[in-house]
Amino acid sequence: MNAFRLAGDMTHLITVLILLLKIYATKSCSGISLKTQELYVMVFVARYLDLFTNFISVYNSVMKVVFVTSSIAIVWCMRIHPLVRRTYDKEQDTFRHYFLVAGSFGLALLFNENFTFREVCWAFSIYLEAVAILPQLVLLQRSGNVDNLTGQYVFFLGAYRVFYILNWIYRYFTEKHFSRWISWIAGLVQTALYADFFYYYFISWKNNSKLQLPA
Repeated sequence: MNAFRLAGDMTHLITVLILLLKIYATKSCSGISLKTQELYVMVFVARYLDLFTNFISVYNSVMKVVFVTSSIAIVWCMRIHPLVRRTYDKEQDTFRHYFLVAGSFGLALLFNENFTFREVCWAFSIYLEAVAILPQLVLLQRSGNVDNLTGQYVFFLGAYRVFYILNWIYRYFTEKHFSRWISWIAGLVQTALYADFFYYYFISWKNNSKLQLPA
């Protein structure tokens, strides 16, 4: 554990809290991509298969449970909750996310650190997380105007990945034999996908105006 890893975890936790606040306080999931949320369920379930077999620390186990259960709860609300599901914009959220799943799985089979079931699942989760935000970004671009909570959710989601990259850099220089090239490449790709959003987010923040993305 180091400051960058802790900052990344806390930032990631903030994204969950923001999204849950938006859904439960406003009874609305407007501007949120169900497809991105379903991809995150797959990411966390595949990554944390060792939850009950590989104990590292109480903190580690609690965070795993939080991310798995919260992601499932968000999808449940968007699909089942009678008030929330009415606000889901299915017509705009049309990204073919199954291509991302298939592509990530194919990469995991070809490029992994050890060809075992758990390692392939871990690699799959890393690849999928790198591109899981795409349906959300496309949805925001189509809608144009972005409400504050949704904008903050996406911003902190990107910030979480930036902190994790800093964590990997720190560990590379402070730990012997630390090298997870899959995480490095996927993390850089994921951060790059946020670049355009970050630009418009900071412009809106600087001008104290509502976030608007070009169509």
